[in-house]
Amino acid sequence: MHSLNGNPLIIGAGPAGCIAALELARAECPPILLDRSAEVGDPLCGGFLSWRTLAQLDDLGVSLATLGGQRVDRLRLFSNGRETGTALPSPALGLSRHALDSHLRTMATRAGADLQIDAIRGLEPGCAHGKEREWKAATIFLATGKHDVRGQGRPRTGNDPALGLRIRLPSSAERSALIGSAIELHMFEGGYAGIVLQEGGSANICLALRKSALADAEGGPARLLEQIGHDNPFFAQRLGDDWRDARIETIGAVPYGWVAQETEPGIYRLGDQAAVIPSLAGEGMSIAVASGAMAAHRWLAEGAQGAPAFQRAFAARAYPPVQMARGARMLAETRLGARAALAIAGMFPALVHDLAQRCRIGQEACAI
Repeated sequence: MHSLNGNPLIIGAGPAGCIAALELARAECPPILLDRSAEVGDPLCGGFLSWRTLAQLDDLGVSLATLGGQRVDRLRLFSNGRETGTALPSPALGLSRHALDSHLRTMATRAGADLQIDAIRGLEPGCAHGKEREWKAATIFLATGKHDVRGQGRPRTGNDPALGLRIRLPSSAERSALIGSAIELHMFEGGYAGIVLQEGGSANICLALRKSALADAEGGPARLLEQIGHDNPFFAQRLGDDWRDARIETIGAVPYGWVAQETEPGIYRLGDQAAVIPSLAGEGMSIAVASGAMAAHRWLAEGAQGAPAFQRAFAARAYPPVQMARGARMLAETRLGARAALAIAGMFPALVHDLAQRCRIGQEACAI
């Protein structure tokens, strides 16, 4: 048994957990920051930082200037052999989760957060059941990303759930010339692929698709990529000839569109445990940062009893952009919808800018 003597326990040392830990430590209430691995990984989602995310991090005193991220200032849309594009409302950044998470973990621990390693197998108010020990805390911040913890799982509904797939490709002059400073969205029947350059010129390719699209490939993820490339020549160009040597990572049953409306006293839900925005919005990291900061501020003001009020307040701010992005996702994963998206983007770029802004969580969400 390990008791925290009043300070919170944060489960998950990703962006949401680390931002919460950083804010608490700065307020001289250093938490235990618990993660299942001492080695910082490179999670599948979150390699694009929107202009809103960058502004939020700047407000929190988090600088990314030394991490080598790639400037992103354009959006390109692809479908059925057609292409269109427009400038982003403001510059964004392509940065791997490994680089971001490593930086935030270092900042949190230097500020005073106590990093501990354990795999949490179950959770209830006041206690997290780890593989190594029991962790007692009056307040627990749940920041485990897309991975649920027994006792606090999110609902998984629908006959054709969403899956995530990622492949990271090494730097090449050809890919860099093709992608440049753009974030690309390649739409196909049943899903879409986002492509962006990150530090060192590597290309991060993330797909969100229906389970049925993978089943139809009848050969697993590699066969699926082959088929998408065959039907979408622009996508095949980005894959190049070296993609078969890269590791393909997957994650199942992603509950896109889900927002936590309630929680129990003593359990604050952060990041993807608070709201899961469809990945084409590029706003997952903003939700992580905003929820981490807002939860820390609420706890400093109200303690464990502030969790339900925090969850309701954060849900009210997250729900509109999540639903807007959910509608855009439904449009993007159909052939007719993708065709309409390209036409609208080509003729009315101001509408694309407006949609992009409506898919952002308010910068003020970092406050109480």
